[in-house]
Amino acid sequence: MSQDSQHGKWTISSSDEDDEGLPPSGSSTSKPHPPVEPSKRSHRSSTPPSLKVKSEEASVDLKPEPDYAPVTSLVIGSEARQSAAVNQLNPVKYENTPSLAGKRKKEESEGSGWALSDSDDEDVDVRKTSVVKPPKRAPPSPKTKKLKVETERPPSPHGRVYYIDEPEDFFESSLPSVSDPYRFYLNKVTGLDRRYNTGALHIRDVLSPLFGTLKESVQFNYCFDIAWMVKQFPPEFRERPVLIVHGDKREAKARLVQQAKPFPHVRFCQAKLDIAFGTHHTKMMLLWYEEGFRVIIMTSNLIRADWYQKTQGMWMSPLFPRLPEGSSESAGESLTFFKRDLLEYLASYRAPELEEWIQRIKEHDLSETRVYLVGSTPGRYVGSDMERWGHLRLRKLLYEHTQPVANEERWPVIGQFSSIGSMGLDKTKWLAGEFQRTMTTLGKSSLRPDTPMHLLYPSVEDVRNSLEGYPAGGSLPYSIQTAQKQLWLHSYFHRWKADTTGRSHAMPHIKTYMRASPDFSQLAWFLVTSANLSKAAWGALEKNNTQVMVRSYELGVLYVPSAFNMKTFPVHKNPFPVSSNSGFPVPFDLPPACYSPKDQPWIWNIPYSQAPDTHGNVWVPS
Repeated sequence: MSQDSQHGKWTISSSDEDDEGLPPSGSSTSKPHPPVEPSKRSHRSSTPPSLKVKSEEASVDLKPEPDYAPVTSLVIGSEARQSAAVNQLNPVKYENTPSLAGKRKKEESEGSGWALSDSDDEDVDVRKTSVVKPPKRAPPSPKTKKLKVETERPPSPHGRVYYIDEPEDFFESSLPSVSDPYRFYLNKVTGLDRRYNTGALHIRDVLSPLFGTLKESVQFNYCFDIAWMVKQFPPEFRERPVLIVHGDKREAKARLVQQAKPFPHVRFCQAKLDIAFGTHHTKMMLLWYEEGFRVIIMTSNLIRADWYQKTQGMWMSPLFPRLPEGSSESAGESLTFFKRDLLEYLASYRAPELEEWIQRIKEHDLSETRVYLVGSTPGRYVGSDMERWGHLRLRKLLYEHTQPVANEERWPVIGQFSSIGSMGLDKTKWLAGEFQRTMTTLGKSSLRPDTPMHLLYPSVEDVRNSLEGYPAGGSLPYSIQTAQKQLWLHSYFHRWKADTTGRSHAMPHIKTYMRASPDFSQLAWFLVTSANLSKAAWGALEKNNTQVMVRSYELGVLYVPSAFNMKTFPVHKNPFPVSSNSGFPVPFDLPPACYSPKDQPWIWNIPYSQAPDTHGNVWVPS
């Protein structure tokens, strides 16, 4: 059965699929060029001269990849990520012909490229009828010669021709400003004006000797390219012990272990995922130095594609010094109880491999921390345990540590994310019920106003015009099966626009939630986290609200003004270049721009062939 909405016509399916795979995305070739107008493009597309990466027709030879290049890396992540990899390795060029349109029994909403089925049948039929027959990919040219790489580079999980030429200053490490109270940083992005990377961090900066003499580390994450990860450590730390905390099972686990065979210093800890559709989505580094200890909580996977042309964020802790011998159990605690909550989160893994790290953290002084930890761990919780994890944990913190404001009902909630799960048949099922109640909690006020909620998720045009082009959508795994069951959700959507940080064309993999004043100049609180908009990540109430069920591991940090001796956070209108301004560096533009009637949310598993992306290609899901 089909429905119309302001965002297009959809075929409604009865699939129960919960779109919870949070895939890494493809990396990009180089600095993009503007999308080509269909009317100005010839049928045969050639690589524009502005691209730095040479075409495969180049007459130079390619230095062989190192022996440990992960051959299985192409199956890293979800289907959406894999589709992005296929589209990059074997791109389909845009051709301004009507040949596709006349070959299928369906309509296309104007300008969207969505294939719309008139089937009333179940999912199987929807899949058969809603996917356009893909254009034939061009066979490889027999004259193709390999590229020569001038300097050895880490292997890319998305193929050797998709290296990005980094500017010479891209890897110049510098310490963040000592006066920065928030310790919230965006990742560096290639292809931006230099000022927008001043004060931003790359993974090599995070692991730099400037931050400490590394002895050992733990890497919690969802996706890994082990060989690439090892190369990001400076040479002097490259063989220091690394513990990988992951959620892979069976074949995926075997592939991960295989990747690490050349690296005897890499060990593994498998997170228990006992509830279906759960993932180990936490992204955290524990770094143990000769000088102390540091925690990084971030939004990037440990694959190359996540660190170059996406908007990502992280909280970097201060350097925590070692406590004096004989200190008490409660020593080194912060006003935000960060030490207690971090130890509780690590203990939830019930993993012997983490015991020595739990002991190390106990021996350090974490008292300088000014953020609250907000985590999710899989399980069904009752009683007081319901407030330990997920959105009920956030609700408790907002209740206890924020203050009511005047005209509270006019302070909108903003949620920004890169993946969307199944929300139910209408907004009351979860979003506008329990989740919005959490997001609108401000202190001990009993007022629960019908507050505006702005949800930021990239549109098709945002993805098409991005630095990576359509393959950026591999990191935005909203599926047609999930989307067409919740058309009501799309009226909440707002575009991704980040001119203030120079990142409008760097698609977001960061996830942020906040409460803003009516004029968007102040924040009542701010959260950066790995948690997308899904019940699996945040938890959902069950059994007449007497139990909460959480499927996944997630982790983020909450900023509340009271921890910084402030009433609200002023929004920093120009966060780059970094200055001593006390404003909070929100990663995107405020106020958010609502979708127009022509805008469509990005859906990863349908084709987009009506207009080329910034690399002259179309999107054909594999």
